[in-house]
Amino acid sequence: MTQLPFKKILIANRGEIAVRVIRACREMGIASVAIYTEIDRTALHVRMADEAYALDPEPSADSYLAMGKILNIAARSGAEAVHPGYGFLAENGDFAAQVNERGLVFIGPSPDTISLLGDKMAARTCMIKAGVPVVPGLEQRVTDIDAALKNAGKIGYPVLIKAAAGGGGKGMRLVHRADEMEKSIQMAMSEARSAFGDDRIYIEKYIARPRHIEIQVIADAQGNTVHLGERECSIQRRHQKVIEESPSPVVDDDLRKKMGETAVAAAKAANYVNAGTVEFLVDEEMNYYFLEVNTRLQVEHPVTEMVTGYDLVKEQINVASGLPLSFSQEDIAWNGHAIECRIYAEDPENNFMPSIGTIGSYVEPQGPGIRVDSGQDLGGEVSIFYDPLISKLVAWGRDRNEAVSRMRRALNEYRISGLKTVIPFHKAVMDNADFNRGAISTHFIADSMAAEDIAGDVDPLALKAMSIMTCLMDYKNKGAASSSETRATEIERGMWKYCGRRKSIGR
Repeated sequence: MTQLPFKKILIANRGEIAVRVIRACREMGIASVAIYTEIDRTALHVRMADEAYALDPEPSADSYLAMGKILNIAARSGAEAVHPGYGFLAENGDFAAQVNERGLVFIGPSPDTISLLGDKMAARTCMIKAGVPVVPGLEQRVTDIDAALKNAGKIGYPVLIKAAAGGGGKGMRLVHRADEMEKSIQMAMSEARSAFGDDRIYIEKYIARPRHIEIQVIADAQGNTVHLGERECSIQRRHQKVIEESPSPVVDDDLRKKMGETAVAAAKAANYVNAGTVEFLVDEEMNYYFLEVNTRLQVEHPVTEMVTGYDLVKEQINVASGLPLSFSQEDIAWNGHAIECRIYAEDPENNFMPSIGTIGSYVEPQGPGIRVDSGQDLGGEVSIFYDPLISKLVAWGRDRNEAVSRMRRALNEYRISGLKTVIPFHKAVMDNADFNRGAISTHFIADSMAAEDIAGDVDPLALKAMSIMTCLMDYKNKGAASSSETRATEIERGMWKYCGRRKSIGR
């Protein structure tokens, strides 16, 4: 019998990524430990784990970000390792160090590597020394307006002001003219201080309408570092991704090889061990520039898994235990095409603002080539405290056209009521001519999507049917009598059948 890398792992996270790690652990024969807050007490990840321990109270600063509480639970449960998922403490070097100090294993890169690559200015300097191409810009932090104006003039407007300590668009400002610089610096520093506790900012050249293309890398402690190809992540809202695919529709074999080798060099320069992602901006002439390294598993990792056949979470766990990678660079081959749509509880008509509430009904799509990584189910609550991601819907096809067709079908099958979601937006993207031609950039939503496209074609009668169905589901969940419950189920099926015939039910 093969010896297990670990007997028990604590997942320091929630939602769909916690469920994803729990499933990998179960397949490997490893016990899983979940943590939860009061609002998550009946959440899917809590119900699926072998053990679950309460973290109180809300908000996340006192729960999923409470290092001491999490590590005490790890010790109490007998966990040998901690998987951070993504978000929360996943890219916190101090947390990784504290995990190690407790005699546990952090499933991710070393604390030093996390800290180095988490500092955008330090990471930029590291990449320049390693010969990795970076966006033209300053190597020092901005300290005064005069120096900023002088250097911006040398770089050439427009320029980006960026926070040294963070990402996700926070602490970032686009500056078109010199007279915008002072106010933009003040705003960027204030936002960076609030978001990251660090107001350091720097300036780099703004690349107009770039593609956002990232390379998945993974490395073991024996010195083996490989890449698993690229992901196209250009369709974004508020500098955050909503649709990803692999391979990119514009990356050929030669460019894939060059970018992959560059990503491996970047990882080695930072002494990287475990899974990570090297992100690049690619201009209209297909020149690529280093953006950052995400020192964790990415939300969009399933598309890479679908086209390569390798389970990245299992590889993470094995590498963290000291085992070598189960494959070499020569073993990697890419089969078909995969697309991921992030299903958020957000209102596309209102600048993708979160839609908070309880899921009244929930039916996932199925069929050939479809994968759903979900952290929610019937009755789940989307809270103001946490990211409104419901699931990740992935479609695989033999080529991009088949993957798009399957995604279109799956989106039409996906049934969620009780709150607004981005499903209508994703449907519109799948039907968009520019998207289908692969003509996308980080400005895709602004350039190629009309407001009426992302709103959806709302059918009032279908919405009434959905309302009745939701009430019936609530009736059943509260414990209806046996005969009445059977009748409610029959009516519910009739409502779904009706809704399925409508062009849109406005979710």
